[in-house]
Amino acid sequence: MNDLISTGKELEKVVLVAVRTPDLSESDVKDHLDELAFLAETAGAQVVRRFTQNLTMTDKRTYVGSGKLEEILEYLKVHEDIMGVIIDDELSPSQLRNLEGALKRRILDRTNLILDIFASRARTAHAKTQVELAQYQYLLPRLTRMWTHLERQRGGIGMRGPGEKEIETDRRIIRDIISKLKKDLEKIDRQMATQRKNRGKLVRVALVGYTNVGKSTLMNALSKSEVFAENKLFATLDTTVRKVVIGNLPFLLADTVGFIRKLPHHLVESFKSTLDEVREADVLLHIVDISHPGFEQQIEVVNTTLREIDDREKPSILVFNKVDAYNHVPKEEDDLTPATKMNISLEELKMTWMANNTPCIFISALEKTNFNEFRDVLYQEVLKVHVTRFPYNDFLYPEGDDDFEE
Repeated sequence: MNDLISTGKELEKVVLVAVRTPDLSESDVKDHLDELAFLAETAGAQVVRRFTQNLTMTDKRTYVGSGKLEEILEYLKVHEDIMGVIIDDELSPSQLRNLEGALKRRILDRTNLILDIFASRARTAHAKTQVELAQYQYLLPRLTRMWTHLERQRGGIGMRGPGEKEIETDRRIIRDIISKLKKDLEKIDRQMATQRKNRGKLVRVALVGYTNVGKSTLMNALSKSEVFAENKLFATLDTTVRKVVIGNLPFLLADTVGFIRKLPHHLVESFKSTLDEVREADVLLHIVDISHPGFEQQIEVVNTTLREIDDREKPSILVFNKVDAYNHVPKEEDDLTPATKMNISLEELKMTWMANNTPCIFISALEKTNFNEFRDVLYQEVLKVHVTRFPYNDFLYPEGDDDFEE
């Protein structure tokens, strides 16, 4: 894969490119590019310039039009130290090939960049296998002679057919690797399914949300554990499960991988077993970064992804996190512009969201703001499920370890 991950050397300079289609506003494109820049910085790159173009649809050959392509090329000629160009969409194999040929730079699309970050963040054998499978599935249709061959086969009876090209050999090798990785994942999935079964009938709560909204910080605060948390995208890939007790009520709490817009299909497929924690959860804690200007769009991205994972309705609590970082610019008294999330107070925003039917709570996991009320709301939702499973029993504490690492 095209790895931009920093290895302690000078950051690799890159430019970002996006197309604004009629269904996107200028603020949407800015938000998308801000997120792409955060992805690039997470991978260890330094963004030095952004290019955008308004088009009815992306160009089938080169993603951007010929005029914008020439503008980017002229900029790269002047700034020879720029090593990469990152596109805010997934490119087709031909688009990738044509852009590499025209710009003479390494081209990464959004999917490739996310895969590289996932590869750098994977810690367990399970996560590494999932990421590797997604990488090879992405790579297979994009093989060209520009790629380094995965293996050089030298002679041997039956090793290569007459006239077979090296790239065809590479494709066969990759297909074999994909087949093996799928079998490895199936084995791991069976093991994890057994682990979930062995947890018994305890209520399961899953933390879900956009990436970098504070799920792991909340996990640490609730379970008093030390799950890795960092202000970067996809800080957590591996699912971690802890037993938590609020009052006299025990339940299992799972921290899951964060979602993101344009989440690569290969990743969704590869991380099926990780997402099983979401499917099998009894209660969802949907964590939202209320300090993010586009948090409403992030809520919709998560809800859309959840519907793709599991279409069953289940209890959900909307947890607006990071109230300590919420900033707004108050409107002047004679200002007639409509109220937006940028100029209304936190109290007004609370009243707006709390008028909805979905239970919601406003907290700071980092500062423990409003944490007692949050625990009370969570307790009541878990209790509703618990009494249906243990209608005639006192609250049961399972035997064994409190922690379940996966």
